[in-house]
Amino acid sequence: MKSSPSMSWRAGNDLVSRPWRGRVRDYDLFKEVTIGIVVVSLITIGLVAVLGSPDEPSVTLKSWATSQPVDFATTATAELGGTSDTAGYGPPYNTTPDATQTLGPLDLQSIAGVRIPVDTANAFVVRPLKTLRSAPDALAAWSAGSAADQTRWTTDYAKALAADKGTSLPPASGGDYGPVPAMIASLSSSARSGALDGAVAGEGGFYNLDFTPAILFLGDGTYFQNLATAQHLTGDQWGMMNETGNYPGQSWLWLFSFFYQVEPFASAPNADLLIVLIMGILTALLALLPFIPGLRTFPKWIPIHRLIWRDYYSKQGVQPGTAGPEPASTRSETPLERTH
Repeated sequence: MKSSPSMSWRAGNDLVSRPWRGRVRDYDLFKEVTIGIVVVSLITIGLVAVLGSPDEPSVTLKSWATSQPVDFATTATAELGGTSDTAGYGPPYNTTPDATQTLGPLDLQSIAGVRIPVDTANAFVVRPLKTLRSAPDALAAWSAGSAADQTRWTTDYAKALAADKGTSLPPASGGDYGPVPAMIASLSSSARSGALDGAVAGEGGFYNLDFTPAILFLGDGTYFQNLATAQHLTGDQWGMMNETGNYPGQSWLWLFSFFYQVEPFASAPNADLLIVLIMGILTALLALLPFIPGLRTFPKWIPIHRLIWRDYYSKQGVQPGTAGPEPASTRSETPLERTH
């Protein structure tokens, strides 16, 4: 009958308490750390000298409004009218009906609830305009309009922007747009000056480190998406494990990314929920592996450790890569077995 290793500090006669009787050699930890730091530093400096820095310029609302003014105005109009992706996302940003991903009765988004409330019209357009030194008079007309008026103004102006093939915004006199053209023009001007980045970020406080609103705003347009596509950062190109440029990224996310590339997950409307559940189950299996009968005996069925410690097993008369019997009377523990 096997006895469990003692957890006491007192010396015993169990496996853990036995003195090491194998070979020993001196080990200079300080020397190894020093060599490691020097070698890694030299490699890093050499790679930077050859390949350059992987850092890309920051993507800002200023760069967006300057390089693609119509896309910026189109997205801002959608935020104002409540028709953007963020406005219809559901939890954790809002309570849009039927917006969540579900699996049967399981609705994790609704269970978590609205934890980061975002009113896109106020967060991205109205409140930033109010921070301007001279807020446009159109704000008062917008606030005085009914919900039906606001919907009609933003819908008509969105159609005009969609038909716009140039880089300038449609004239305010071209339709029944109400105060929307003036508001969007002021917002665009504020964005091109760089003030809008500060106004949107400033909603989180003076020392703000929460860039969620700005990223949501950027993500609702096509400018940010096109930049990601050009850098191979979209999900259909293993984007979750890429950095910008030709640099590897978070390799530990490869399994997450893998499921997004294969059917039925690639085309599933609730792919995020399915993949999160699968990864949760796989993570639980890995964490509980020592306690799961059958799975925990895999090393005995697939004796890779016998290849690693083949010198030991050759001395014991067992061929590498086999799980053959061992002489019980002469057998001593391998490094792997000594850890259990």
